[in-house]
Amino acid sequence: MLEQEGDSDATSATWISFADLMTGLLGAFVLLLVGVMAAQLDMASQLEDEVQKRQISEQKRISLENALAVPLASGRITLNNGRIGISGKLLFELNSDKLEPEGRQLLKSLVQPLRSYLQSRDEMLMVSGFTDDQAVGSRNRQFQDNWELSAQRALTVTRTLIEEGMPSSLLFAAAFGQEQALVPNTNDKARAQNRRVEIAPVPKATNSASPSATPAPIAKPA
Repeated sequence: MLEQEGDSDATSATWISFADLMTGLLGAFVLLLVGVMAAQLDMASQLEDEVQKRQISEQKRISLENALAVPLASGRITLNNGRIGISGKLLFELNSDKLEPEGRQLLKSLVQPLRSYLQSRDEMLMVSGFTDDQAVGSRNRQFQDNWELSAQRALTVTRTLIEEGMPSSLLFAAAFGQEQALVPNTNDKARAQNRRVEIAPVPKATNSASPSATPAPIAKPA
């Protein structure tokens, strides 16, 4: 009789241990399931955010293309990833920051469509100057290096846009020198492509963030 009671107690203890084990496994499974569901929800949210960003980017591209349809059709400017490119030879003579008459007319034609584009957006224009990789000192003593040449060209374009009606509060200038070349500087044709000015709509600077660029800083024109 005592032996039967002992066997019964042992069996009960075994079932209790098994039940505890199953409860623990079930709890671990539930935690794992919750973790998987949370990860899936996070991935779905990230995917939705990415889709929205791409839609906004595409809408911005289409809007900018429509605003600049005329100069784009004429081939006088290019539009790549939201950056409006203008060939340096259209704006300036080689190693000069003096604006050519044709360049001024082009900039004048850009003011109205760009103003209209910016009116409905919390954005401003970054005017960036770029050069080729040739040392400017040996070609023009006026500028110390390519940084200075690109800075002066960016300032010339910025001031011209202001003179032609663009509010000064919507512009700032940046210099990149020979950095960020479009193509390798292997010949004269390639270097001509890299000598350029770009105008890009960017978010307005705030106390916590600034436009995403790392050029040499240039003071805003008076």
